[in-house]
Amino acid sequence: MDPNMKQLQESLADIETDAEQVLLARHQLVENDKIRNANREALTALRKQARTTKTSVPSPFEVIMKEMEGSSGKQLIKEICPTCGDHNPKEHTWLMFPGSDIFARVPFHVAHTVLEKDQERLDLDTKKLQSFIKEKSLVIAEKGALAGRFGADTVKSLVSLTDTPRSTREAQTPEVKYQLG
Repeated sequence: MDPNMKQLQESLADIETDAEQVLLARHQLVENDKIRNANREALTALRKQARTTKTSVPSPFEVIMKEMEGSSGKQLIKEICPTCGDHNPKEHTWLMFPGSDIFARVPFHVAHTVLEKDQERLDLDTKKLQSFIKEKSLVIAEKGALAGRFGADTVKSLVSLTDTPRSTREAQTPEVKYQLG
C-alpha cells in the first residue's frame, strides 16, 4: 500500500475516533442533564414538603441570639439545615436510588442530603464533559477535519470564548458621538 494512502487512513481513523468520543460525551451530557433536572425537581418537592425555600430558613446567628435570651442551660448552637428548616429531619420519606428501581424509606434529612450530593457530583461531571468536548473539538479542527466548514482559528476562538460581565464590556466600549454638520 502507498505510504501516503496509509498515512491518510491513519489520520482519518484518528479523526473518526475523536469525533466518536465527542458524540459519546455529548450523549452523556444529555443524560446528565436529565438526571440533574430530575434531582432539581425532587429537591423542590422536598422543600415544598418542608415548606422552606433557600432564603426562608433563619440563619444560625438568629437562632443563637433567640436561645441566649431564653434560658442559659440550653444548647447555644442549633444547626439548621437550609432544606429541612423547622421540618422534622427524622420524618421518613421515600427515595428511589439512581440507577436502580429500588425504593427505600429514609429519613427526610438523608433524602435531601443524598440528592444534593448527587447534584454537586453531576454538576462537576457536566463541567468536565463540557471541557472535554471543547478540547476534542479543537483537536479535530486542528487536524483539518472541519476545513470545508470552519477555519481552525474560528473554532479555536469559539472554544476559548468566555463570558464577560456587562459592566466590563461597557467600560471597554468607547463612546462614539456623531455630529451633524
